[in-house]
Amino acid sequence: MTPAIDIAKKHKIDFKVHEYQHDASSESYGLEAAQKLALPVEQVFKTLVVSLDNQKLAVAVVPVSSMLSMKLMAKAAGAKKAHMAEAIAVERSSGYVLGGVSPLGQKRRLATVIDASALQFEHIYVSAGKRGLDISLKPDDLQRLLNATFADICT
Repeated sequence: MTPAIDIAKKHKIDFKVHEYQHDASSESYGLEAAQKLALPVEQVFKTLVVSLDNQKLAVAVVPVSSMLSMKLMAKAAGAKKAHMAEAIAVERSSGYVLGGVSPLGQKRRLATVIDASALQFEHIYVSAGKRGLDISLKPDDLQRLLNATFADICT
């Protein structure tokens, strides 16, 4: 079990765990998950941690098929600017290794924005907290567990 799965169990939400054999040479963890789980890339979401202009970190949950717009993310997070956080800051803050960062069960709860495209799906897939492990759940459940907001944050 991972902290992400533990949170889902604790709150008794409807979820499923999906495991696949991770290929260490894979260049995109999210695209690898979509391919190995035979899912549309628009339904598999990656967890990105950004640094805002006030030095605070925030989480963006976006489809693996899309690019995060730093301008839209900053606006959604109430900041002027955003940029990708340093890898070491991501791992320290989340407690997860890159490629296995889940929006759920992070060591420090950060402000989170989920791309509004998630609302078109009954279930979305996010990392369950380690490479080769995803969790599917309803977008509204993810939003509620994280006290997140939905916004258009992709280009």
